[in-house]
Amino acid sequence: MLLAIDIGNTNITLGIFENENILETFRLPSDKELPQEEYEILFHSLLKKYNIKSCIIASVVDELSKVIKHAVDNIFHLNSILLNNRLNLGINIKMKNPKEVGADRIANACGAYILYPKPAIVVDLGTATTFDILNADGEFIGGVIMPGLNLQFRALNKSTSRLPRIDAAIVDNAIGDNTVDAILSGVIRGSACAIEGLIEQCEKELGQRASIIATGGDSGFISAYMKRKFDFVNPYLTLEGLRFLYELNK
Repeated sequence: MLLAIDIGNTNITLGIFENENILETFRLPSDKELPQEEYEILFHSLLKKYNIKSCIIASVVDELSKVIKHAVDNIFHLNSILLNNRLNLGINIKMKNPKEVGADRIANACGAYILYPKPAIVVDLGTATTFDILNADGEFIGGVIMPGLNLQFRALNKSTSRLPRIDAAIVDNAIGDNTVDAILSGVIRGSACAIEGLIEQCEKELGQRASIIATGGDSGFISAYMKRKFDFVNPYLTLEGLRFLYELNK
């Protein structure tokens, strides 16, 4: 069995694959203060019923990359693959500086490359909202980065003296008749409008309609307010891309 790990700024997502099938997923907070030994105990408890034979890791948190790799390697006696630009990526990255592309974005692009028609735009709604864009030839040509929903909520709370810290929720009206609903409208509906407008602009630059794939935990909040709906919603796209990358590099 393959263990795929996506280390993000907010969460660590684990996926267990048997061949091409994803059997189970787990989500943990990305705790930079937790020592390697504690991660070993946690992973052993979560994964003890699985016969893990291999592992691939994508990380955007430098402080956790080696901690998680060493923890997994110690438990399962492996040499995990840590995703980087020196691996066989299976796609052509047509950007000015390919080394600056995050591992999660590479995995998303690879997942879209093998699963969906091109051109394709992956909208990943996590700590940041990112677009990862493949042209008609399947080349990763770039994308968009903007603050994610929870990052916007935190910024409003921390940068003002009276606005409360709230969590994402469905909001019935664009005009909020109280502070919480006004914030929800601005962040949720505002992000939906921004994403929809950016999709339109990106498709104009691509010169044709693209497959729009949503992934990440906040896609459900956004899609309710979009006229142009996502063509596909795949919460495990990053993990699927990691599975593909493992097959290329095992």
